Amino acid sequence: MDHNAPAADRLRPKSFDDVAGQAHLVGKNGILRKIAESGILSSMIFFGPPGTGKTTCATILAEGSGMELRRLNATTASLSDIKAVAAETEGIFGQKGILLYLDEIQYFNKKQQQSLLEYLEDGRITLIASTTENPYYYIYDALLSRCSVFEFKSVSASDIIPLLKRNAEKIHPEGVEDDAVDFIASCAQGDVRRAITMLDTAASCAEGPITKELVQQLTPSVMAGNFDRDGDVHYDLLSCLQKSIRGSDPDAAVFYLAKLLEGGDLISPCRRLMVIASEDIGAAYPMAAVITRSCIESARELGLPEARIPLANAAVMLATAPKSNSAYVAFDMASEDIRKGKGLEIPSHLRSPQFKGYVYPHEFPGHWTEQQYLPDDLKGRKYYNFGDNKTEQAAKAYWEQIKGKKL
Repeated sequence: MDHNAPAADRLRPKSFDDVAGQAHLVGKNGILRKIAESGILSSMIFFGPPGTGKTTCATILAEGSGMELRRLNATTASLSDIKAVAAETEGIFGQKGILLYLDEIQYFNKKQQQSLLEYLEDGRITLIASTTENPYYYIYDALLSRCSVFEFKSVSASDIIPLLKRNAEKIHPEGVEDDAVDFIASCAQGDVRRAITMLDTAASCAEGPITKELVQQLTPSVMAGNFDRDGDVHYDLLSCLQKSIRGSDPDAAVFYLAKLLEGGDLISPCRRLMVIASEDIGAAYPMAAVITRSCIESARELGLPEARIPLANAAVMLATAPKSNSAYVAFDMASEDIRKGKGLEIPSHLRSPQFKGYVYPHEFPGHWTEQQYLPDDLKGRKYYNFGDNKTEQAAKAYWEQIKGKKL
């Protein structure tokens, strides 16, 4: 290994025992560990945040299988690069097969992704692709159907700390104080690579043991603001944001949003605001979800600090909007019936292909006629109840007029 290589690459774990976090994948009963022990690899897709061990696990799998590992990054690779890897299977180094680790596969277009199919089909290449995006949105079905998908999760501070302590002497022989390790782990925000880089940077500046004070001097305030060792404060802030909006308090909403953004977290509040738009505002103001999504797309494109502007607009809009949880309460009630085994037999007139007995509502006044849609054992079951807000009450009045009865 090149001594000038980044510390995270120099210290990359050689076995699953040394991987931080991902117990569901590489722990004692982890699925990737079992696959490695079987010695039989199939194509896979790893998705999850940066610095969570995707490359490390691919490397460990390749070395355990005896296959030649080749790495490409989809941000720079081309079709000719894929063909060059495939050509290696005809030489002496490819006799046991080639394992291609393709990073950031979401940047490959459809044609590039499809070019992999023939090599996967005939076994010349075993693919492990990684992505930070949801593969079910960014990877084409034909390729996705040939791969097993594994989710990598953000690594907790408590899992990062032992890894830092194991490698501290290799990075800085003069030592690292425990509170410095704890601080680095809490600021890493689930990214092991970031944690090791922070430690390595501190080592280059330290005269004697690395202290917390030194690390703080090297750490932007947006990384150190609101993340405690176990992540509890972070999730408490998200909870406070949602409860403040649910409680229609715009002042508290913007305060907790500011706390999260000052802590450097853009993704979590964006996700939570989208949930709030549907969970707490819902049918009372259906456009809230559309407006929130628009604000979030603007925020992600702008990045911090400008992202605070559209997100503040979203938070205030949601806090001052009318509230309703009627839709998701209805869904939860329906889900409960399904879990109880109800509704297994759907009405015959709703089944394809002939729909015998089905009545076409558009042929009737008001585009409605009475007809059974729920299964027989749930006939008459009521899940949705109109909320007491203006929008839902207007819909209720409309359908009472159309249906000629009180709902």
